[in-house]
Amino acid sequence: MVKLSVIVPFYNVRAYASDTLRSLRANAREDFEFILVDDCSTDGTARLLRRAEDELPGAVLRRHETNGGLATARNTGLDAARGRYIAFLDGDDWVAPGHYARLLALTEALGCDFVRTDHVRANGRARTVRRVPHGPRGVVGDPRDAILPATRTTSVDYAFAWAGLYHRRLLDRGLLHFTDGLRTAEDRPWIWRLHREAESFAVLGLLSHFYRRGVATSLTQIGDVRRLDFLRAYDQVVTDTAADRDADLLLPKAVRTYCAVIAHHLGAVDAFEPAVARELRSRGAAALGRLPQRLLDEALDSMDVQRASRVRGLRRRAVLTKRAAAA
Repeated sequence: MVKLSVIVPFYNVRAYASDTLRSLRANAREDFEFILVDDCSTDGTARLLRRAEDELPGAVLRRHETNGGLATARNTGLDAARGRYIAFLDGDDWVAPGHYARLLALTEALGCDFVRTDHVRANGRARTVRRVPHGPRGVVGDPRDAILPATRTTSVDYAFAWAGLYHRRLLDRGLLHFTDGLRTAEDRPWIWRLHREAESFAVLGLLSHFYRRGVATSLTQIGDVRRLDFLRAYDQVVTDTAADRDADLLLPKAVRTYCAVIAHHLGAVDAFEPAVARELRSRGAAALGRLPQRLLDEALDSMDVQRASRVRGLRRRAVLTKRAAAA
C-alpha cells in the first residue's frame, strides 16, 4: 500500500531540479511515491526527470504535451496519486531529509483531514522563517473557525499548497483539485474551499520545507498577462464564499482580501508590461464593480490609507468610464 504521494510539477527549472530530486531521494521510503509532472519543459528539465524515473525510488513520471500551468500539473498528479496521504512540492523547492516521514507520523497521530506547516523562505543564501498565521500548534480544530477575523491575516491567507499534508478522503470528496488553467493564485480558491468544507485541521511547527524565492522563471518575477489570473482566482473565492451557509460572516473577509491583493498589484504596476498594466487597471476596475458594494465600502474603510487610496482610485476610474460610455 502506498502511504504517501508527493506531487511535484516541473517547468523549466533545470537549474534547481537536481536539488529538488536529491531532497526527494533523502526522503524515499518503500511506501512513498513521488509523482513527477513535466509540464512540457523546454530547457533540459525533462532529461533530468527521465533519469530520475530510473534512479529515484518511488518515482512516477507524467508528461504534458503542452504547458498547462501549475494548477493543471498538480491535477495531473492528483489523478495519478495512490497514497493515503497527499503532499505537494514545487520543482524548484526542497525538503530536509526525513521531512515527509516526520510530517506523516505527526499527521497520523492527530487524525485530522489536513495539516498546515511553517516553512523556511530561501532567497539566495538568506533564510527566513515563515509561520502559519494560526496560534495553536498540534491542536486539532475546525478549519472554518480559522478563516476569521476579516481584518487580520489568518490561515486562509497562508495559501501555499506545499505547506501541509492532506488525507485522501479530501481527494475522494473533490476538495483537492485546483481550478484548471489558473497560472497564478491557483491555491487561493483551493485553500478557501478546504477551510470551508474540510472537517478538521491542525498546524505543525516543522521547519524542514524550503521555499525558493527570487527564481527568474517564476511568474511572481514576470510581468506578463499570466499574472492577472489572480483576478479570476479571487472572483472564484468571492463567488464560492457567497454561496456558503455562513456567507454573511465569511464574505467580508473574502472581499477585503480581494481588495488588498488588487492594491498590492497596483502598487507594483511598474513591474508589468505596459499593455498588461492597462489590462490590470481595466479588469481590476471591473472586478470591483462586481463585488457587493456595501462590503467593498466596509473593506476600504478598514484598510490603511495607502492601499485604500489605490483601490478607491481604481473604483472612481470604473465609475467615470461607465458614465462616459452611457453618455
